[in-house]
Amino acid sequence: MAQVHGGGSGEDPPRGALARFYDGLGHVGGVILAVMTAAVFVQVLFRYAGVTVIDGLEEIPRFLFIWLVMIGSAAAMWRNEHTMLDYFVKLLGPRGQAVARIASVGACIWVFVYLIDLSWTLVPNAQLQTSAGLELPLGYVFAALPVGAVLILVPLVRQLVEAVRALWPKRS
Repeated sequence: MAQVHGGGSGEDPPRGALARFYDGLGHVGGVILAVMTAAVFVQVLFRYAGVTVIDGLEEIPRFLFIWLVMIGSAAAMWRNEHTMLDYFVKLLGPRGQAVARIASVGACIWVFVYLIDLSWTLVPNAQLQTSAGLELPLGYVFAALPVGAVLILVPLVRQLVEAVRALWPKRS
């Protein structure tokens, strides 16, 4: 079964400044989605009317989509609203579930740290290139990867700590 809400430890994320920040990221994602939708709508209208499409207009949704995915993923990770296949994990006992969670979150952390490491080369090299239509340095587009990875790492580390704590539950 795929679980969408509560994909993490089943606990609600903590409230506070970080929660407000990640809620704000959700709103930023909404604004990005609105801009993407408007750009595509304008393109469709212009093509239907036979008007020449504005140079670079088709690049806007493509470039913003990368930012939307990374920012939206970070907001979903914070809220434990990411999709997770947990059928087999739920067949395990509490400690087995914690171990499986540690392994999966640890693998995710490794992937995002590796992505940040690759970005040290990728983003500066992309900054030397410009897009065809907007003539925007592509480093701004590629910067979504390390920025998003850092934003995703924060809730992943929180989930890892929760999973480790679940290995040794407090006894009342």
